[in-house]
Amino acid sequence: MAQLRPILHIDLDAFFASIEERDRPELRGKPIIIGGRPDQRGVVSTCSYAARKYGVRSAMPLTEAYRRCPHGIFLPGDMAKYKQASRQVFDIFYRFTPLVEPVSIDEAFLDLTGCTHLFGDPVAIARRIKELIKQEVGITASAGLAHNKFLAKVASDLQKPDGLVWIKPDQIAEVLHPLPISRLWGVGPKTAERLSTLGIGTIGDLATVDTQVLAGAVGQAQAQHLKRLARGEDDRPVQPESEIKSMGHEHTFPTDVADLDQVIAVLLHLAERVGRRLRRAGLYGKTVTLKLRYHDFTTLTRNASLPEPTNLDQVIYQTGKELLLRTYNGQPVRLIGISLQNLTSTAMQQLSFLEGQAEKERKARLAQTMDKIKNRFGENSITYAKVKEGEPEWEEH
Repeated sequence: MAQLRPILHIDLDAFFASIEERDRPELRGKPIIIGGRPDQRGVVSTCSYAARKYGVRSAMPLTEAYRRCPHGIFLPGDMAKYKQASRQVFDIFYRFTPLVEPVSIDEAFLDLTGCTHLFGDPVAIARRIKELIKQEVGITASAGLAHNKFLAKVASDLQKPDGLVWIKPDQIAEVLHPLPISRLWGVGPKTAERLSTLGIGTIGDLATVDTQVLAGAVGQAQAQHLKRLARGEDDRPVQPESEIKSMGHEHTFPTDVADLDQVIAVLLHLAERVGRRLRRAGLYGKTVTLKLRYHDFTTLTRNASLPEPTNLDQVIYQTGKELLLRTYNGQPVRLIGISLQNLTSTAMQQLSFLEGQAEKERKARLAQTMDKIKNRFGENSITYAKVKEGEPEWEEH
C-alpha cells in the first residue's frame, strides 16, 4: 500500500477582521463587519466571530448585516494591509515546504511529504506554523491535517478559531458521518434541498443511500463524486502555483530612515530571505528588481539582468546594492524591497563574466550551510553580521 501523504490545510481566522483587531486593540471582541458602510450597496467581505453570533456572514448584503447587528462596527477594509499580512503568512508556509497551493488570500493547502525529517511529525509542523503566524503576523489560524485535501479542509473547520484537528484514516466515518451534507464540496443550497427529499441530511445518510437512488436526484457523475467524498476519498494533489512570476520581499520602516547603512543592512536581510525561498522552491531568477520608496511616497523601481540565473543570497544582495547606490538620492527611505523575476527551475552552468567558478562555489556552500542551520535551529538562528548591525523591527512582506 502506498504511503499516505500528510496534507495540511491552513485557514486564517476571520482574516480581515482579525487584522483590524490586531492593529486596533480597542476593537477586540466587538462585532466588526468588513465591507463598507451599512447604507452602501455592497456585501460583507468578512466579519469577526462576535458579529457572527448575530447571524452576520460573508457575502451578506451590508443592509441585512446592519439589520441583524445595528451596533456592529462597519469598516471599508484595507486590502493593501491584508495582502501584506497574507504575504507574511505564505512566507511562513514556504519555510517548511515548496508544495503550497493557495486557495485564497487567507487559505492554503500544504503537502508536508518530505518535510518530517527536517521539522518533525505533521502535527508538530502544524503547531509550529500556527505559532509563527501568531508571533510574526499577530493573528490566529485554524489547521486541519489528513491524508487528502478534502479531509484536511473539513478538519480545519471543526474547531475554529485557533483549532488544530487531525483526521486519521481510521476516524473518517466517526468524524464525517455526523456532519451536515453542506460540508461536502459541490453541495449548495439547491442540491441540499434535493437531497433532503431523499431523507439525506448528514454525510452519514448520504454514505448509506444507494448510488442509483442518489443519481436520480443529482445525476450519475455528481452521485459518484458525493459518494467518494462521503467515504473520505479525494485523490487531487496539492498544486503549487503553476507559473510563479517573481519572488521577493519588502520592508516598510516604522519611521523613515536616512541612514544608508541601515537601509543596506535591511536589503541584505531581504536578499537572504528571497534566496532561501528560491532554494526551497527549487527556482532561480535572472532579473533582480529593487523597489525604493522615499518619505514623500515617491516610489522607484530599478532592475538588472544577471549573466545567469541564481538563487544565492550574495549575488542577489550585491546586484540589489549596486542598484540602490545608483538610485539613492539622500532622502529618508520609507520602504525597501528586492525581488527576482524571470524564474526558472534550472540553473545555467556557464562561467559568469563577473566572478570565477571558485567564488560561485564558495557562495553556494555558504548558502547551503546557512540553510542547514536554519532548518535545524530556526530562521533566526544565523544571519549575516551586517544584518545584525543594522537590525530594525522586521516587517517585511
